[in-house]
Amino acid sequence: MAGNVKSPDPTRRSERSRQAILTATTELLGEVGYPKLAVEAIASRAGVGKQTIYRWWPDKGALVLDAYLTLVQGAGELTFPDTGDLAADLRTVLRSTVDPLTEKGYEAYYRALLTAIQGDVKLSAELDERLMKPWLEATRARFRTGAEAGQIDGVDIDAAVDLYYGAVYYRWLLRTGPLTEEFGESVVRLVLRALTPGSGSGRHKRQVDVAAGFDQTLESHGVDVVLDGVGEPVEHALPQRAESLRPGGR
Repeated sequence: MAGNVKSPDPTRRSERSRQAILTATTELLGEVGYPKLAVEAIASRAGVGKQTIYRWWPDKGALVLDAYLTLVQGAGELTFPDTGDLAADLRTVLRSTVDPLTEKGYEAYYRALLTAIQGDVKLSAELDERLMKPWLEATRARFRTGAEAGQIDGVDIDAAVDLYYGAVYYRWLLRTGPLTEEFGESVVRLVLRALTPGSGSGRHKRQVDVAAGFDQTLESHGVDVVLDGVGEPVEHALPQRAESLRPGGR
């Protein structure tokens, strides 16, 4: 009978210890913040020795980053939904971005992580490489497919992505207002309005038509009209008469 007893699987035991360490890190970071976070405290709460932690992570920063990536899940396999409806996809992703920021535990952890990367260049670079760059590129790719489908103008995609996420993180970081579903809807609506083909073309056309008509009026009164280096009309001859023909002129 004794010969049939299996030894504990060291792989499973190691994975349990690893998960316990990551969980302890997440909890303590939210409780005490990054500056006061100690590896000894993490080891104590996880029920492991310090050497176990250092066997997997070279320093506290690397451990914190891994704990965060575990928390957000799916890191390394980041995809932006593409249902064919850009507006719906933008709403879905913004909602999934906003929701965690309003959860007390996650918010405390994320603020602590942002504090940590301010003073740790290596940690900041690793977060950028492992999470931010892949996710931002996935977002840019979705904006590009939207442009290819004619749903938005193919303008400055980087600026569009910054506008999309920036409004949320500005409000969250500075606590200028609540992160509500209505706010997220407003952000998506404003972004799409700014990028929708022809959204500003009507006004531009009216301005061009008015300018052209004004030039013709000047010329009919003997005023020579030329364009300066930036396309603005410059009147030569009869400047006083030209001034009187301007809207509001005397």
